[in-house]
Amino acid sequence: MDDTVIGIDEEKPVFRLPSVEDYEDLIGPEAVTRILSKAYALRDLHLINVNSTYYGGGVAQILSSLTLMMNAAGIQTGWRVIEGRPDFFSTTKKMHNALQGDEIELTPLKKKIYEEVVFENAARMHLDHDVVIVHDPQPLPLIRHYRKQSPWIWRCHLDMTNPNPELWDYLSPFIEQYDAVVMSLPEYAQKLTTPQRFIMPAINPFSSVNEDMSDAEIDERLAHYDIPTDLPLVVQVSRFDKWKDPQGVIKAFKIAQKEVDATLVLVGNVATDDPEGQEVFEAICECEEERIIVLSAQDTALVNALQRRAAVVLQKSLREGFGLTVSEAMWKGTAVIGGNVGGIRYQIVDGENGYLVDSIEQAASRIVALVQDEELRQRLGDAARETVREKFLLTRLFEEWLDLIGSFQAKFTLRGHP
Repeated sequence: MDDTVIGIDEEKPVFRLPSVEDYEDLIGPEAVTRILSKAYALRDLHLINVNSTYYGGGVAQILSSLTLMMNAAGIQTGWRVIEGRPDFFSTTKKMHNALQGDEIELTPLKKKIYEEVVFENAARMHLDHDVVIVHDPQPLPLIRHYRKQSPWIWRCHLDMTNPNPELWDYLSPFIEQYDAVVMSLPEYAQKLTTPQRFIMPAINPFSSVNEDMSDAEIDERLAHYDIPTDLPLVVQVSRFDKWKDPQGVIKAFKIAQKEVDATLVLVGNVATDDPEGQEVFEAICECEEERIIVLSAQDTALVNALQRRAAVVLQKSLREGFGLTVSEAMWKGTAVIGGNVGGIRYQIVDGENGYLVDSIEQAASRIVALVQDEELRQRLGDAARETVREKFLLTRLFEEWLDLIGSFQAKFTLRGHP
């Protein structure tokens, strides 16, 4: 298949879309041929994804890479982001938290705001595509406003271990209108008549947050943000969200400091659909010290540099749909400590390619052990990278979506596929 290139003239750079063929050295030629064959069978389709933010968090990161790979393989794939007022995103953030187990006061006003803004977006979106994929609760009710003639899929990226019953009762009638529900893990399955599938996320190893960096490039990024490298770095990369437990990370680091000298760096961003993020960021900024650095930066090269240079990367989440930053750090051969929750447990095998922890004290103990033992870090990091190569590369995610979309051919007459 020819590379898809974008350019205007010789004086301007010519770009190419990331393709399945780029992964041949990682997954082998047979896998490349198999995936491209599946994509070729669906080449005439036009897909659309709808979510609530273009940047900030794993969903946007996955869509950024996956939609480009689909287009490179000949499947027209679009991506739209719903617009909303501050009160809409305040409401949907409460829903996000409640789907992960929080309480919620689901007032008539909240429902009105939620449904009204989605209705307004539906009026501006002409979703007559062959397949429509709606991500997470924010745009969920869109389906109510269309005469559905093609498959609609709801992709929920949240930790659905224990959703709030009141909110679930409210949202489930919307969900039941979809033709399939996709969640990250089997334990997130809910009581639905709609068929449920389970697809774990994956990383693009060639994206700016994962591509190889030289020592000089790493040094430059860290120096740009005045991050000292005289002591081992302990790093957590995540949105500023209470479920990522940044306060717990700081407490664990302070306990570890009693035994080892290190620098903690908490780096993240505030997603456009998360009004609570700024409050969380400001709260942890109050914990800054000489060896505790908090950064809000939308800089993928910085994230890449930190994950590569870190002695330890943490993702001490309390709830985690998957935890893409875990796979990112593992891919870089870095030792990772993760909360023993959700999708992190599917990435880390405790003691083999990283550590799982259930408490602040456990996290502190693992930080000390890893900072003190370079050979241990190397062993876990090598195993971690191989785990990602085998299970969590974008090509696996692409193929599972191809299989799901192809399964609808018997139910719908997809364009070019009677």
